[in-house]
Amino acid sequence: MKSSGGKTTPVTVLDISRELGTHRYPYFLPDGNHFLYSIFGRSTDHNGVYLGSLNDQNKTLLVRLDTNAVYVPPGFLLFVDGEILQGQAFDVKRLQLNGQPFFVAEHAGRSSAFMSAVSASDVGTIAYAGTIPQNGRLTWIDRSGNTLETPVTPDGDYPDFRLSPDEKRLAVSLVNVKAGLVEIWLTDLARNSTSRFASGGLVTGTPIWSPDGTRLVFRTNRNGLTELYERSAAGGGSERPILVGEAYRAAQLSANVVHADWSPDGRSIIFSDPSTESGNDLWLLPLTPNGKPERFVASPSEQMHGNFSPDGHLVAYTSNESGSFEVYVETLPRSDRKWSVSTGGGYEPRWRADGSEIYYLSEDRKLMAVSVGPGPSFGVPKVLFQTRVPAGITPNRTHYVPSRDGRRFLVNTQTASTQQAAITVVLNWSATLSKK
Repeated sequence: MKSSGGKTTPVTVLDISRELGTHRYPYFLPDGNHFLYSIFGRSTDHNGVYLGSLNDQNKTLLVRLDTNAVYVPPGFLLFVDGEILQGQAFDVKRLQLNGQPFFVAEHAGRSSAFMSAVSASDVGTIAYAGTIPQNGRLTWIDRSGNTLETPVTPDGDYPDFRLSPDEKRLAVSLVNVKAGLVEIWLTDLARNSTSRFASGGLVTGTPIWSPDGTRLVFRTNRNGLTELYERSAAGGGSERPILVGEAYRAAQLSANVVHADWSPDGRSIIFSDPSTESGNDLWLLPLTPNGKPERFVASPSEQMHGNFSPDGHLVAYTSNESGSFEVYVETLPRSDRKWSVSTGGGYEPRWRADGSEIYYLSEDRKLMAVSVGPGPSFGVPKVLFQTRVPAGITPNRTHYVPSRDGRRFLVNTQTASTQQAAITVVLNWSATLSKK
């Protein structure tokens, strides 16, 4: 689009035949006509940093990495590989890389969407951020806020975690910081043994247990799109696709669905998807042959964290329809009945196993409890204890899970290393190269 306005014109086109997922992170080169951008797709053989042009839709692969690159004068590209910030000479006139990548700095970071944490000015100054871990400690805490026992797992970045229905096993997503990947691990809590359950692609995570504890459904972008699969919780056997391919595209879902719960009758999965301009809607996926996703709650606001009541007749969820995030409950199937559960802000609701309480996190990250009576009816929210879970409301992270009896909670408590990451600024960056 011209700066004065006008019609938008696509400058890249997804090659559906090669099942490419997204084009992202455009970065103009000095001529104002050519640009760098990244491709992440179902066929990971095509992932990397590409050179594009406003004149045509041709593209040239420059760097085969799952990240982006930036240009820095007088003629270099910078990008993050693992935890290493690398540079490579780039001829801005011939539009080609020269030589081999070289080391710039270690402990450089990438965002959760795999964007390199590096920036460059047009005078050659660069800035880069260190790795930003969300390290936490999964620990049991009682209703009064007392720590009950030693940590369940070693400190690490756990985006999400769930207890099995019998509370004997724990499924977690764990960030492999050095490799820049997310994988799923299972821990036998009685034997204190841990094994890898699923991996592949940049993100394989969000394990959710089936009601009987025999299977897990998880999401993975190993094929480009964030698709859903299920597999035996015993770790053997093959994976079964739940939401992939044509069914995914037919529903016009985005590349970042996040499932949140498995219905008590085992017949459906609830998930959020940011496929609209307003953000996330809640969807239901019937687990029947050829089951098609159906919108459950859609509005001009955000909806996420769908959680089935133990009898399967109600769904609690988070929405910012009031202007701030609050917890609501609706009937399943939907009707004209709807209840506001939280007051003064709330998110990430969870039901007690007998349906007598709903828990959620307040705006200032206190763990709250609301009694649930016949009707249903909902009591006044009560503070249980102050948590130290990571800040921010997102469909991508789990911060706590309650025990079945509601007497204790497994909480992802931040450790000191999660607070901040240093940003390094290098002036006259190219002058330092001759010293290396």
